[in-house]
Amino acid sequence: METGAVVAALLDSEARGLLSRLNQIKPFVMHETMVQAAALPTDAQLIIERFLHAGREQLRTKVSEFLRWLHGPGRSAPAAQQQKRFVLVRLEFNVVLTQFDLFTEVVTQRSEAETGIWLSGLDVLADDALRVDVEGTREARAVCYLARGAGAAIRRANTRLPGGKPNPVAIIRIPRERMIGSGIASSLCHEVGHQGAAQLDLVTSLRVDIRRAARTESGGHWLVFDRWISEIIADMWSVGKLGLTSTVGLLAVVSLPKFFVFRDSGDDPHPTPYLRVLISSAVGEALYPHPQWQIMRSTWKQMYPIDVLPSARRTRIENTEAAIGRLVDLLVHHRAPALKGRELGSIWPLKERRPENLGRLHQEWGDDVAVMARQSPSLVFAVIGQAKATGAISPEAENALLTRLLTIWAVRSSLDAVHRVNTPHQPSNTPPDPGRQNSHGVKNGDHR
Repeated sequence: METGAVVAALLDSEARGLLSRLNQIKPFVMHETMVQAAALPTDAQLIIERFLHAGREQLRTKVSEFLRWLHGPGRSAPAAQQQKRFVLVRLEFNVVLTQFDLFTEVVTQRSEAETGIWLSGLDVLADDALRVDVEGTREARAVCYLARGAGAAIRRANTRLPGGKPNPVAIIRIPRERMIGSGIASSLCHEVGHQGAAQLDLVTSLRVDIRRAARTESGGHWLVFDRWISEIIADMWSVGKLGLTSTVGLLAVVSLPKFFVFRDSGDDPHPTPYLRVLISSAVGEALYPHPQWQIMRSTWKQMYPIDVLPSARRTRIENTEAAIGRLVDLLVHHRAPALKGRELGSIWPLKERRPENLGRLHQEWGDDVAVMARQSPSLVFAVIGQAKATGAISPEAENALLTRLLTIWAVRSSLDAVHRVNTPHQPSNTPPDPGRQNSHGVKNGDHR
């Protein structure tokens, strides 16, 4: 055979091989084994499957077009040109596989005994945590999975995936070591806060205010806050939804050797851990005034006394700490364009999450799981976390309660999905109405 024919035959074989392997990639519903209660939220799964199916179909079209070109106009093209066009197609094939594998990690864990059901319950918590009192915002769907390590993370919806396409849903990585305690809500709500802040474009508008403040004050602390603002607003979102539960959970995450707790974060957007806990406490005190926040600050400072630091480093930290009150005041009273004239501090359920009310709810609910299961998940985590922080319940009781509740929320969300499918007048992609009684006599959401 002539060299040109050999090249064409080789590329033809490779391209057809790509098509064969592409045809082996099936929708998740055809090869993942999981109980229904562990499944992804129905609308999120539909969004993911449609996204991946569209990618496969586009790739299939490109491979077919390449084969037609190779056996038509490209038959006489130089071997280098034929190879170049094939390589571009193969790169797109790898992008499709990468995108598929990204969601495979999310879906496959749903087949694990118990873990899958807990993750489904966390999906419900994530959906609730993203809801705030702001009209006209389009909420993204979020799905959760577990990973090693102490830190959580999020791949936000509408950010670019490998290949450049926008991510169809938010993917939240939860640290396995936090399963299961109220601290898991702190991590999850922080990551949800990144998505919520992006939807409201809060980082952009807050940086305008911070840079304005930096022009009127010396010291450099506003430049530091500017660098940290994306993490600070996510922490604020978590405190807004969970109250003290958020700060206690954060304290557990950043409880590290003192070198790391006091280390200058440099270009890292995460605040210095020592200051981050103090900022979280100050936000909590501004939203939900109570002596507990001063106790939290004092406790943290006793755990990590600052007088052990070299004087220069200590002075920088103290100067930044002195400006925290002004930063929190800016945050609480910030009026982002998306809020339509309202202050940022007003978008969370302030009356409901006050420590006094959380304590009262714990007294009223007792250990009645049926009552708790009918409440907003973020409210329940706030109540249970507050109760544990004040010694009203033990860590063992907290674990048992939350394990049962995550299971109930997972089962309920699955039954609600079945109900919506069998209700023709309600679109399948409509999120549950927070105040609606479903067919099982269970109220779906937040009592605000």
